[in-house]
Amino acid sequence: MRRLLLPFFLTAFAAHAQVPTPAAPQATPVLLLGGTLHTGTGQVIENAAVAFDKGRLVYAGPRAGFSQTAGYTVRDVSGQHVYPGLILPNTTLGISEVESIRATVDDQEVGALNPNVRSVIAYNTDSDVIPTVRLNGVLLAQSTPRGGLLSGQSSVVQLDAWNWQDALVKADDGLHLTWPQQVVRLNPAEDAAALTRRQEARTTQLRELEGLLSEAGAYRQQPAGRKENLRLSSMGGLFDGSKTLYIHADYGKELIESVRFARRLGVQKVALVGARDAWMVLDFLKQNDVAVVLSRVHALPRRDGDDYDQPYKLPAQLQAAGVRYCLDYQGSQETSGARNLAFIAGTAVTYGLTKEQALTAITLSSARILGIDKDYGSLESGKSATLVVSKGDLLDMRTNAVTAAYIDGRSIALESKQTYLDRKFRCKYGIE
Repeated sequence: MRRLLLPFFLTAFAAHAQVPTPAAPQATPVLLLGGTLHTGTGQVIENAAVAFDKGRLVYAGPRAGFSQTAGYTVRDVSGQHVYPGLILPNTTLGISEVESIRATVDDQEVGALNPNVRSVIAYNTDSDVIPTVRLNGVLLAQSTPRGGLLSGQSSVVQLDAWNWQDALVKADDGLHLTWPQQVVRLNPAEDAAALTRRQEARTTQLRELEGLLSEAGAYRQQPAGRKENLRLSSMGGLFDGSKTLYIHADYGKELIESVRFARRLGVQKVALVGARDAWMVLDFLKQNDVAVVLSRVHALPRRDGDDYDQPYKLPAQLQAAGVRYCLDYQGSQETSGARNLAFIAGTAVTYGLTKEQALTAITLSSARILGIDKDYGSLESGKSATLVVSKGDLLDMRTNAVTAAYIDGRSIALESKQTYLDRKFRCKYGIE
């Protein structure tokens, strides 16, 4: 009997531990009644109604304003909160699995200048990490390459699909440039010759980058029918505004230098990623209408003389200055830690933002910077029905408890290996 039952239990364990099957398209209209609606635009509506059909929102507003229930599958969410699906920019989610195991990491290409590299074709919809991220409300992500000087092109994906083609929301939304760090003497023992060599290496990098961007700008002017150059053609969107140049930089001087560099070469849309010294150049960012994808809110100050809470209060400083910004999650264990995006926003609430401003920073603001706000980022009639329902405040780790999630109207399975193991060992130890 033991020999007969063992294969059965092993098979059952394996089946339960698999990534959940992607949801089927929405079959019937759904109406969520009685919850507190957070639209993502700053508006909060008590006792709301949210109706959606064929993946699009039909209504999102006060319950009294929507009386039609015939034909709808009605779900009572009284006492709960309804939010737009969270959007995670600048992430290796889906292209990096176990960061300490090289064979599971596919987030960078060999070489320094790879503008034609597309991260989305490496995106793994069967990642075991993705379901754990959805459990905290993250439903869309910007799959972003790493490494080199010009890393390649990112794409925006939704986190419930059979393959990368089905997951794709916006292909090749921008190119990612890691700005060469300014040369400063960090080690007092470093001699002048070594410092000069580092400065010359940086100058060479900038010269090569300028040459490539200049070539790409000239390439666009060539007549139709020319032999295609993949490296140059992939950069064409930078000069007509269809693609964004995401510049990864932190120091204040680097932020100003990189933006001026890009604008001088004709790049139309620039966004700064990281930007930990953005508080030093707020006027410059505002005057030049530069968006910021802010990283490392959960971090120590960069300098001994900085305020102890400088990273925590930077979102509020950007908000007060009128700078366009959104929040990402970047730090140690970048992929597995992506689930904490909502709590990054929660920290920003403690240090100056309102709850709705913080929510906007991980929903609508992200959608605007990524160029997908026509369909995602807020709960408004006509937009995609991509939303989550939580028992408590989504931005507070003590009350975040997602009970339902929808991507384009499809009801997403809130299961992962971790939820399976939780049930397994609760059963083992008799925990209710």
